[in-house]
Amino acid sequence: MRAHRPCSARAPDDHPLDACQNPRVIRSGTSDGPSPASVRILVIDDHQMFAASLAQALQSEPDLLVVGQGTSIAEARNLMASAAPDVVLLDHRLPDGDGVGAIAWLHAIRPSAKIVVLTATTSDRVLVAAMEAGAAGFIAKTQRLDDVIEGVRAAAQGESVVNVKLLTRLLPRLHRQSGGGGAVLTEREREILDLLARGLSNADIAQQLTISVHTVRNHVANLSAKLGAHSKLEVLSIAVRDGLVDGT
Repeated sequence: MRAHRPCSARAPDDHPLDACQNPRVIRSGTSDGPSPASVRILVIDDHQMFAASLAQALQSEPDLLVVGQGTSIAEARNLMASAAPDVVLLDHRLPDGDGVGAIAWLHAIRPSAKIVVLTATTSDRVLVAAMEAGAAGFIAKTQRLDDVIEGVRAAAQGESVVNVKLLTRLLPRLHRQSGGGGAVLTEREREILDLLARGLSNADIAQQLTISVHTVRNHVANLSAKLGAHSKLEVLSIAVRDGLVDGT
């Protein structure tokens, strides 16, 4: 595995990996054409050199295809429809607003997209807001490139891009409401919900319950539909809010 980062230098501000070259580009594929199995990725970050370097690194992977880059929420909204991404890497600080606050708008344009927040902060407030808005996870700008690539692949598969320790820290900070919600869950769905709250992946849940990964995915999809969620993390945030799972 490679351990290098997209850029070798560090910027003086709060974006430690902002350091490379090239203006914003919009890619529609490689000269040989994308593989049918390619994960379509949209990169939104106002530090153009960082974004271009990250996009170049992602594009070098045979199963990943960068379909667009943007530097603002306005560009992100335009590209969501035209580029049809599977995964969006979204900076939480953008010139025309808060990236986290734009997640709902972006999902309104393309509900199936998995939005992963690029962040230079570990603020629980920001991460909880992203989780409740429907983000599929978080990637710190200080993480290794290999971790970013694996995070993109995980998000595309419907997994949460967050480590168990961080998830455990965030769950008690999620908003709650009295009275509970209206969703009626089956016993199996509640079982899976409890395991999701422990940070287990689909494969881990399948092994623990002695069922197939495909069956787990179906249950997670049903949970998402019942709760109106766009990601596993949003499933958990809604479940905690409505008292369907203990987040303490």
